[in-house]
Amino acid sequence: MIGRGRRRGVARTVARTALIAGTAQTVAGGVAARQQADIAKKAAAKGAAPAPGMLTDEVVDQLKKLADLRDAGVLTEKEFAAKKAKLLP
Repeated sequence: MIGRGRRRGVARTVARTALIAGTAQTVAGGVAARQQADIAKKAAAKGAAPAPGMLTDEVVDQLKKLADLRDAGVLTEKEFAAKKAKLLP
């Protein structure tokens, strides 16, 4: 009987830890995305090109459209890869 209670306590602790870790990861991802967006906006306001490795909203939208075309069978995987390579820095 004592063993069951202890297992439940451990299971609750593990579940709580997983929930907290998942929440922290989600929040950190949101913060990083906002920071990158702020940097891109400030660079655009100054008239500078986005920093290398930074994706603009336009590029992301174009990549999504290309992926949709590939998934629909309009583009081959090879054509998709070529167009994606041209869009990415």
